[in-house]
Amino acid sequence: MARLERTLFRMAGVGALATFCHGAGLPALAEDAGAQPGLSFYGVPGYVDMPSAFVLPDGTFAFSGNATVGDVRRGTMVFQITPRLTGVFRYSYLKDFLSNGDSLYDRSFDLRYQAISEDIGGWRPAVAIGLQDFGGTGIFGAEYVVASKHFGRAVTASAGIGWGRFGSYNGFTNPLSIFSDKFKDRPGFSGIEDTGQIGFDRFFRGDAAVFLGVDWQATDRLRLSLEYSSDAMTEEVARMGFEHRTPINVELEYTFRNGGRLGFAVLNGSTAALSYSITLDPGRPAAPSGREPAPPPVMTGSAEAAASWGLVPDQGRRAGLEAALKDQGIALDGLHLDGNTATVAVTNLRWSASAQFWGRTARVLSAELPAGVTTFRIRSHIRGMPVKEVVLTRQDLEELEYAPDGAWQAYVRADIQDAAGLPDPRLAPESALDFKLRPYLDPALFDPDNPLRLDVGAELRGEWSPLRGFYVSGAIKQKVFGNLDQSTRLSDSILPHVRSDAPLYAKHSGPSIPYLTAEYFMRPAPDVYGRLSFGLLEPMFGGVSGEVLWAPQGKRYALGLELNYAVQRDFDGYGFQDYDIATGHLSGYLDFGGGFKGQVDVGRFLAGDWGTTVTMTRRFGNGFEVGAFFTITNVSFEDFGEGSFDKGITISLPLTWVTGQPTKDRGGYTIRPIQRDGGARLSVRNRLYGLVRDEADAANGDRWARFWR
Repeated sequence: MARLERTLFRMAGVGALATFCHGAGLPALAEDAGAQPGLSFYGVPGYVDMPSAFVLPDGTFAFSGNATVGDVRRGTMVFQITPRLTGVFRYSYLKDFLSNGDSLYDRSFDLRYQAISEDIGGWRPAVAIGLQDFGGTGIFGAEYVVASKHFGRAVTASAGIGWGRFGSYNGFTNPLSIFSDKFKDRPGFSGIEDTGQIGFDRFFRGDAAVFLGVDWQATDRLRLSLEYSSDAMTEEVARMGFEHRTPINVELEYTFRNGGRLGFAVLNGSTAALSYSITLDPGRPAAPSGREPAPPPVMTGSAEAAASWGLVPDQGRRAGLEAALKDQGIALDGLHLDGNTATVAVTNLRWSASAQFWGRTARVLSAELPAGVTTFRIRSHIRGMPVKEVVLTRQDLEELEYAPDGAWQAYVRADIQDAAGLPDPRLAPESALDFKLRPYLDPALFDPDNPLRLDVGAELRGEWSPLRGFYVSGAIKQKVFGNLDQSTRLSDSILPHVRSDAPLYAKHSGPSIPYLTAEYFMRPAPDVYGRLSFGLLEPMFGGVSGEVLWAPQGKRYALGLELNYAVQRDFDGYGFQDYDIATGHLSGYLDFGGGFKGQVDVGRFLAGDWGTTVTMTRRFGNGFEVGAFFTITNVSFEDFGEGSFDKGITISLPLTWVTGQPTKDRGGYTIRPIQRDGGARLSVRNRLYGLVRDEADAANGDRWARFWR
């Protein structure tokens, strides 16, 4: 039991880790953390257990963990999706909760919307509507409407009406029953078999009750919260022996200089609890700016005539330009001079923002090419494909380098077009062979037997490009230590085991090959991209994958088609099983503006099921991405198993956000409450939209502020 509790505290300790990292200069804390609303024990803006109508600053994350004495642990991640919409993922441990005496690990999602914002200085309160645990077991299921108001700088107060958990103490007949009798009764706890289903039949039904909350910011560090809770803790009383002596909860909270908050609470007059929370702002880089090398200045160039360079510069002059670009993390693929115009083919090796890559290329060209060259045509390439051509003039660069709005003016004056079909200035490429050795970390969260499993080891990656657009890539991994292989839970899926046998792959202790592929990338037509991949495509499947993407220049939409033939790999990764399948998806992409992108994938999945995946992501100007997705297929909830359908949260961040050093490398993780076989898609590397979307964003003006950095 002690080991289990330690494991749970590791989850709840995400906030504590963030605090430590901040002390080392890593994550970016939200501004003025002490003035932000406190978080309830459910992880949402609120008091102790009860919510408020306040919201976090737009785009911020909040991580929290709390524990009552001996019985309940919670870890929560909150994301302020928009200025009014808040999303919550919660993972809880309830000791001896189930009827057979077993403890319960529970996963739940919340959504809340601030319908009315507060009139600061006036009388209008903020009003929010919330759904709690709407897609899980329903153990913590509740709905509420709450109004909140600041009174001066030190006091806030809230009053609300709740249903479900929040309508269980001193409840009264549901006022919504005047519209329909169906609101009078509420289905009970759904049980594990229905985990993951959205409880539409429970929303705002059953008895309602009133809750109240108030807090006092006694000092800039200390906050006192007091609430009248409408939660009778019915399940905890019946299943865990919890004592509910009073509806009054109280908490004293201390805010550290780094923004972390530590709270001590007394719940229902019978239980002590500790909480910790921290708020992070992904819109601010974790490392301070200025760590990256300064860009070279814009130069007028030498007085040497362009003609002296010739149409194809001699090796010495080309080598000088190549070295200057390489110093900026840019590979020179080709160069052509024609009168006063220089056309260069370049590949971005370092910069996470394409506009920054184009800006640095232009600066180098201004310094290295003769003064007679007045126009620069920069053609960017990705995986050997010509993607965009950016045309800039030397005069514009000189005029705008130090202009207050120089970045925007540079975007307005630049001519950006699709590079497909244009004369190719590239020289015959040299055969390139590249190796990288790096550590790896493979986490597995939310195993019902152990909430956190982890493998740590070393990975050797290699890539060879013998021809333009053709790449042979592979990796070898060797685990050093970890416990992914200790999972004893065998799959009970009635579907083909395309994902649920993942623990069997982890039991292989020797070197493994996560992927070994031959890939070819092409531009068959303007606005069209192509990819063909063959080999060991991912740790569990090999085969062949083909993709075509239509992404018209200057448009915020794109369409893609992917077809795959996949064969399941042996558990040791060195052979194949007798399961094979043809899969494919038609994908639509739409940029909503403001960093929001939507994606819809329709097609056939690895288990043979047909369905749709809907994904929404938000991307910040520094490349930090947060997203959510769900997949519904023709597999019934019962056949899918626990979880009912596939869903999750994705987090992806450029490593430059953490280190302050320029790099194209990214890190990320997908949080799935549970991995089953339904709705499983092939994990192919280098899907086209992900490769070219930054170029498309830059062409539309997004992240162009980095042009001069």
